[in-house]
Amino acid sequence: MHDAQPAAEPLAGAEREPLAAGLKQRHLTMLGLGGVIGAGLFVGSGAGIAVAGPGIIVSYLIAGALAMLVMRMLGELSAAMPASGAFSVHAERALGRWAGFSVGWLYWFLLVVVLAVEATGAAQIAHGWAPSVPQWGWVLIFMLVFTTANLAAVKNFGEFEFWFAALKVGAIVLFLGLSLLAIFGLLPDTDAVGMTNLTGQGGFLPNGWGGVVSGVLAVVFAFGGLEVVTIAAAESDDPARAVGRAVRSAVWRILFFYVGSMLVIVTLLPWSSMKPGQSPYVAVLDHVGVPAAGQIMNIVVFVALLSALNANLYGSSRMVFSLAERGEAPRALLKVSGGGVPRRAVLASVAFGFASVILNLKWPDSIFHYLLNAVGAVLLFVWGLIAASQLRLRPRIEREVPERLSLRMWCFPYLTWAALAGMAGILVLMLTDDAARPQLLWSAAATGAVLAVAGLRELRLRRTR
Repeated sequence: MHDAQPAAEPLAGAEREPLAAGLKQRHLTMLGLGGVIGAGLFVGSGAGIAVAGPGIIVSYLIAGALAMLVMRMLGELSAAMPASGAFSVHAERALGRWAGFSVGWLYWFLLVVVLAVEATGAAQIAHGWAPSVPQWGWVLIFMLVFTTANLAAVKNFGEFEFWFAALKVGAIVLFLGLSLLAIFGLLPDTDAVGMTNLTGQGGFLPNGWGGVVSGVLAVVFAFGGLEVVTIAAAESDDPARAVGRAVRSAVWRILFFYVGSMLVIVTLLPWSSMKPGQSPYVAVLDHVGVPAAGQIMNIVVFVALLSALNANLYGSSRMVFSLAERGEAPRALLKVSGGGVPRRAVLASVAFGFASVILNLKWPDSIFHYLLNAVGAVLLFVWGLIAASQLRLRPRIEREVPERLSLRMWCFPYLTWAALAGMAGILVLMLTDDAARPQLLWSAAATGAVLAVAGLRELRLRRTR
């Protein structure tokens, strides 16, 4: 796998991962469902509604379709070649060591920085409930609890995520049910709302297609997190079958939850009443008369943040373990416990997470702000390499091991190219948007730095040969 031209390596040479097969199908299915249902949906969707109005439904359809295409590509590759490094391994096989190194380290950096954001967000909510414990104390508690759970056994991660995801999915189903009853006037003291809020207040597209495009920029990154299910599949009893089933069930249901939520929100309430930073879910629950709606959503967001923290710690540890397997990270990280857990990889990831949390608590408006900007658009770069890898590997799989194509990308290669065009379009939009431009430029700088290191490594390896 370390040759300059990895295309020469036979795909049939994949070996079983040395990690424990402790994840069950129910764990992966719920991880796929709950992995992207987080604060970005419950709170961040308000910013999208504020710029797009009812057209946010179209924005979510566009962003969701792009995420669904990426997951289908990744599911195809992961079912054919399951590995703890998932798309990093695929990129190395398809494009070379530089690609595997770059996408692996970029994704690891993304996860550990976002991990700090989630730990801090959960600590802020917990501090509001128990002010006697300082915010940094809550951060420490959360980090210790989830580090311990991830060090013990992979099934602990699976169980945490299963119940976290079940609560989030249950909350959305209940929200949709109450909202539909309110829309049709079937709740006490409510009247059927009809189409007033969808077509009034400036029409369905009050800010035109420009608003829809701005809405896409506001919501597309909320779909990040689905990738972890393909990393986790390597630690199940039947990785190929497990990842295929998880991807199939997740993408459609998530699209339903996201688009369905936006549809009932903009149907029930005037879009102009939405404000960035305020949860539209709380506004709807208040509207239908649910007591203590704000606290209920605080609990749901709190669980969502802890779920994302747990998933990111898991995903980052497995990614850096995979990099170490391929000689792209220190070999010391390959130490695996008797239970099949890469404990040193877990500790390395959580150590950077602790450092990020300290930066966040000490300099929230300076150093940590730059770290967040540096990972702002990294997800799109990762998705782009997933698509490029699938374009290169799909013909090889069909030629060498066609029996492994248990999950196929639709309309290959046309939809893959369409997805790449969509990602390029979003990057161009970010460049022209005053608010998004700093994220793109900082992320491009971080990506360029990683690519430069990858290039220097390649030069050094060629010279030694």
